[in-house]
Amino acid sequence: MRHVHRRFRGARRAAKRELARLVTEQEAAPTPVAEASSLWGPRTTVNDAITAWKANGWSDLSPNTASDYETVWTLHIEKSIGRRRIAALTPFDVEQFLRTLKDSGLSQERVRRIRAILHRACRLARKWSGNTLPNPITDTELPVWSLTEGSDEVRSPSVDEVKAILTVARTGDPRIAAFVRLVTATGLRRGEACALRWSDVDMDGQRIRVDKSVVIGRSGIQVKAPKTRASIRTIAVDGGTLDQLRTLRRRQDEIAGACGVTLGREAFIFSLEADGLEAPRPDSLSRTFARLRDKAGVASDIHLHSLRHFVATELDSVISESQKQARLGWSTVQMARHYTDSVSAEDQRAADHMGDLFGELGSRDGGGDQPVTKPMAS
Repeated sequence: MRHVHRRFRGARRAAKRELARLVTEQEAAPTPVAEASSLWGPRTTVNDAITAWKANGWSDLSPNTASDYETVWTLHIEKSIGRRRIAALTPFDVEQFLRTLKDSGLSQERVRRIRAILHRACRLARKWSGNTLPNPITDTELPVWSLTEGSDEVRSPSVDEVKAILTVARTGDPRIAAFVRLVTATGLRRGEACALRWSDVDMDGQRIRVDKSVVIGRSGIQVKAPKTRASIRTIAVDGGTLDQLRTLRRRQDEIAGACGVTLGREAFIFSLEADGLEAPRPDSLSRTFARLRDKAGVASDIHLHSLRHFVATELDSVISESQKQARLGWSTVQMARHYTDSVSAEDQRAADHMGDLFGELGSRDGGGDQPVTKPMAS
């Protein structure tokens, strides 16, 4: 508490009057605002910097990226180097920490991600401190991984393995069968397939429009535009895949009618809800695919994303590299990709080739009739 002291010379009564005046003057003065101690100083820790970055920047990240950053921070940074003061941290300390992570068995990509998070947090701390804090990450280097230490590359499944998975899928839920067939025939990312609505499918033109993706953030499912323009595209689809989608649509109309709701054009194709208004979760479909793969007797190193590698591999000898990049939505393509109202003959040839690979699995029965049941609440 602050005090005001004045020395007064005179009679007692005059002194009391002066005291009363000082009290009145003090009470009329504006209340001083206490200054908070600055966060950015010699005691600022790496965790302080990441916490501030999280409150002032993570909202600009995609939900998947923000969730991944938080996981990396919690598992690998918060209880170790995160407690260190930035001002006392040296490049040697950081490189020693990164090498410890490598020795513990973390992959090169994961250690690279950890360093990137540390570098961004310390760079922001340096800026927010008015350049009084250093960035000890700037001059550090990653450990070196030999070829034998690197993670295994994603394996593209063989045509026989894909056929086995599709055969098993067609004996079960038509929704899953159509999902796996579409991803296998087009190479769509799982989030892109989950975001497809019936309005994105042109049955007569044999094409689909891809312009959204489903991501899982801290607040749940979100449907967002992709990160790059290259991911927004219109691609051709083979007849067998479209037949399975038609069969799925008929089944969903029946289920919606049994539940007393309507399935509109904006309904998500692979939704679990009778009205189709809620997008499916990509992670749930990945787990379902893993069960199909195991039931088909396919090796466990084949994942849902492996189907995208399968498409890229199979199309190598069918279409040009630029057209393959356009079809798969890669951002490294060196040509204009503005597919809006038309699909090139080359892309149609790619769609027909993928459909022909599955032979009898592309028959027009769409997987046979399935009993219609009212979905149970989960």
